[in-house]
Amino acid sequence: DVQLVESGGGSVQAGGSLRLSCAASGVSDSRYCMGWFRQAPGKEREGVARINRYSGSTYYADSVKGRFTISKDNANNTVLLQMKNLKTEDTDVYYCATLSGGWSFGYWGQGTQVTVS
Repeated sequence: DVQLVESGGGSVQAGGSLRLSCAASGVSDSRYCMGWFRQAPGKEREGVARINRYSGSTYYADSVKGRFTISKDNANNTVLLQMKNLKTEDTDVYYCATLSGGWSFGYWGQGTQVTVS
């Protein structure tokens, strides 16, 4: 079974930083991308960042480009999202997810709250 467990969320002032971590297990090789999306209740899902597990190539939403960095640690099956210069509009629940291509999400975790004030 696929398990994705996020951690690292919290509250921070605007301009601050947070690092989210995702511990993954049971992810098949066919799901070659991992990423993060954010979504609040009643709002649309927004893909934030994704990374190819094999090539390491990355892609970011325009709203976070230059501020967020996604990285992977294959040895520990971990995906990280470093968030800097956070803005109030970054407030959301952040989910780690598997992707099969583009923003096509497969599995995701329980989410972690990020609040920027």
